[in-house]
Amino acid sequence: MAAEDGRPAGDGAPAEGARGRVAPVSALAPPTRAAVILPWERPDRQQAQRAAEARLAEASGLAASIGLVVVHSAALPLRARRPATLLGEGQVELIGQAIAGQSVAVVVVDAALSPVQQRNLEKAWGCKVIDRTGLILEIFGERAATREGALQVELAHLDYQRSRLVRSWTHLERQRGGFGFLGGPGETQIEADRRLIGERIAKLRRELEQVRRTRGLHRSARKRVPYPIVALVGYTNAGKSTLFNALSGAEVVARDQLFATLDPTMRGIRLASGRRVILSDTVGFISELPTELVAAFRATLEEVAEADVILHVRDIAHPDTLAQRADVVAVLDGMVRDGTLDADWPERTIEVLNKADLLGGIAAVPERGDAVAVSAITGEGLEALRAAIEARIGVGMEVAEYVLPPEDGARLAWLYEHGEVIGRQDAEQAIRVTVRLLPADRARFERAG
Repeated sequence: MAAEDGRPAGDGAPAEGARGRVAPVSALAPPTRAAVILPWERPDRQQAQRAAEARLAEASGLAASIGLVVVHSAALPLRARRPATLLGEGQVELIGQAIAGQSVAVVVVDAALSPVQQRNLEKAWGCKVIDRTGLILEIFGERAATREGALQVELAHLDYQRSRLVRSWTHLERQRGGFGFLGGPGETQIEADRRLIGERIAKLRRELEQVRRTRGLHRSARKRVPYPIVALVGYTNAGKSTLFNALSGAEVVARDQLFATLDPTMRGIRLASGRRVILSDTVGFISELPTELVAAFRATLEEVAEADVILHVRDIAHPDTLAQRADVVAVLDGMVRDGTLDADWPERTIEVLNKADLLGGIAAVPERGDAVAVSAITGEGLEALRAAIEARIGVGMEVAEYVLPPEDGARLAWLYEHGEVIGRQDAEQAIRVTVRLLPADRARFERAG
């Protein structure tokens, strides 16, 4: 995320000519060669080793998503956390040798590093080092689309960088602003940086408060959308955008890349009954989301809060699919606790077991229960998914009966468009219609009448 108002970015060391600023990782001259290191605390069990490999692949994917070229990766057993470097002395030396021979410019450590650990590793390896929090902040900083999301990301980035001001910058001992007769040596550079960051944080919080005041108005507007909303959620790279395209016929960007979608995308689709619904693709979830970014992440999920049906898309072929499911559920439960999502979300949710083709087809998907197995790539299982969406929408519908004059074709057409007509009797003086409607649509129709 680009630095503004004197705040530092990246590793906290200021670029020449711009105090407290460095270019973000994504802005470095391509190709930027990178190494990805996963400190792993449970390397002794086979299951844990498989999980480590999956986590390392995820971290490499995150690095690739901001344009880094990963030329070296390694999962290292972490027997004890060293306060100075996190890793052991031998491991630091081993990694140093590996990256020196491959012209590595950035090392991504898939863990939380203290400012001291980050500084010491940069000294030992002679290159830029970022941790998992810094990496995810870079991704969200580039791609946050909504006003609230952008403000939350910048606030998170500033909070993160403020803790890095203990770094040994070369200019921190310089003084400025003091004239001697005022009774002090003046304001040090680090104090000035901390003050500027504090002022920017205060300004961002005021702006966020204003955005939150108008959020209720936006939600009211969304509730006036005349069709049910079906929102896709799931762990990043679970295939949500591919499924979105398969269901809607749209051409949303769908790449084998983490966080390929950060901008919510909506399309209208028609189910077998003729009912029209709005399909919404959302940002992918991720494990160990930095606490600084939780509010920013939830700000991108407003469509989920308003959805009539939630499709929880899982990569059923991923070795860590159960852990990914738990991560998604934990975030949604957190939204319930902070009041942005109703507690009944599980009742509105259909679990979609995607990428069944990688297991040999939907028949090979084990223990499905109430979940729907599909392959967004081959199209297998999509009709069953559409039927499940229809059934879930129908659960909340109410049956109503209306008598309309024959000349009132507009209101009759509205009932066919927004509801499910289950009975109709035409007479010379009136048309009697029995229809199933969502409560909101029933209220809207009766108010208009």
